[in-house]
Amino acid sequence: MEPRLNYFGHPLAGKVLKHINSAGKVVSDSTLPATVQELVKIRASQINGCGFCTDMHTKDATQAGETQQRLNLIATWREAKVFTEAERAALELAEQGTRIADAAGGVTDDVWANAAKHFDEEQLVALISLIAVINAYNRINVINQQPAGDYQPGQFG
Repeated sequence: MEPRLNYFGHPLAGKVLKHINSAGKVVSDSTLPATVQELVKIRASQINGCGFCTDMHTKDATQAGETQQRLNLIATWREAKVFTEAERAALELAEQGTRIADAAGGVTDDVWANAAKHFDEEQLVALISLIAVINAYNRINVINQQPAGDYQPGQFG
C-alpha cells in the first residue's frame, strides 16, 4: 500500500500536525497514567482500522514495558483478566467516545460514572482529550491510506 499523498511532508499538514502534536504533548504530560494512554490509543486505532497508529502505539507500548499478552488482548479486553478496573473503564470510554456515530446517545452515563470512579478531573480531561487526538490521527492516516509496519519507536521524537 502506498499513501495517497506525502501528508507528513506537506507544509500545510506540518502546520496542522504541530497543533495536534501540541495537544498530544499536553495529554502525555498529564497525570493520566502512561499505560492507560497507550491502551486507549491502541484500542481507538484498532476500532478505526488505523494500521499505522496501531503499529506505532503497540511498538511504543512494548518499548515502555507493556507485555505481549496484554497487547494481544486489548481488542478483547472485556474477556481478559489482565487489565485493571481503571484500565477497563478507560477502554470502555475510549470505545464509546470513538464510536459516537454508532451509539445514539454518545457516551453513556454509566460509562462516564465508571471512569469518574477511577480517574480524577484532570485525568478525565486528559482522557477525553486523548480520545479526540488519537481519533484525529486515525482519521488522517486512514483517509491517506498511510501504510503500517515501518514505524520505529521514538521515530517522531
